[in-house]
Amino acid sequence: MVALRCLVACCLLGATASCHVEAKEQVPLAKGAKFTTHDTLDCGEEANADARECLEALRWAPGEFSVELQTAEPGCGDWLVRFPSARPIGNAINDRVAMEWFAARDEQGAVRKARAVVVVHESGKRMTVGRLIARGISGHGLHAFLLQLPGYGARRDEKLTDIERGLNSMQQAISDVRRARDAVAALPVVDDSTVAVQGTSLGGFVVSTVAGLDHGYERVFILLAGGDLQEVIFNGAKDAAKTRRKLAEAGVTDEQIRELARQVEPLRLAHRIDPAATWLYSGKYDDVVPPQCSAALAKAAKLPLGHHIEMDADHYSGFIQLPKVVRAICEETAAPAAAGVQQSGSP
Repeated sequence: MVALRCLVACCLLGATASCHVEAKEQVPLAKGAKFTTHDTLDCGEEANADARECLEALRWAPGEFSVELQTAEPGCGDWLVRFPSARPIGNAINDRVAMEWFAARDEQGAVRKARAVVVVHESGKRMTVGRLIARGISGHGLHAFLLQLPGYGARRDEKLTDIERGLNSMQQAISDVRRARDAVAALPVVDDSTVAVQGTSLGGFVVSTVAGLDHGYERVFILLAGGDLQEVIFNGAKDAAKTRRKLAEAGVTDEQIRELARQVEPLRLAHRIDPAATWLYSGKYDDVVPPQCSAALAKAAKLPLGHHIEMDADHYSGFIQLPKVVRAICEETAAPAAAGVQQSGSP
């Protein structure tokens, strides 16, 4: 479509006009391969004062950056994709974003051109559910990129404190996930007409806020998450209670928790989410992310009928529904854009 518009423009403007379509770097996929790209973040205008304040704290000055392929650990995809965080905290290990690339392949096993999904994992340090989702997406013929959040996998530095790995790193996580869209699009075998993002639990909260920054991702899938992060931290069970306990042990006060949660609260930007391009999967009996928190995000984002799927599950039994959820993600990502879907760019 871009090429067609450019061709029409050239015909209308005559021989004096030049036509240029930016092509991807044709670098072979191998260890050490590097691709130069740039941020497309565009938050646009915002009339709401609170949302504007939130955006100012989360946005960064777009710039050029490099994407590099490294050898993946066994069982962790085909390559490890590395690029610099858009919001570094001053730790060299943590500030180098890592994504496990599970490549789409043809019937002969060769890597093929296809659309892509960036997967943002749960809070478990082994990222088990995120990796399962990424493998499932790859098995359905799409490229999947499991983004390791700050403090996880190749980004974990034992010198960092719990608070530096906790809520304080959420802002960095949000910028990393949004920049990941541009990193993925730079790879020559990715059909960048549609890049989706999916997040589970902790990753789902990150993705919820990313979706409110701009419409960089063409599809958004949120699993077992929602809005009102403060409510989850203070009243959620199991994983939420564990997070609350760790923060308290690190000397973080309730007031500090409220302020940290507010900085990345999805509901502050939910009205900017493209409802036609967003799907939320929640558990009716979830006691980690209370159902009212998911409902609050669905309401604030004005999700249409069929875009908030309430599963007969709690935060953990929803695991058995993963195959169905993964299949739905792949079908929506592979489908043409629905009417009303706003593609890359600002709200």
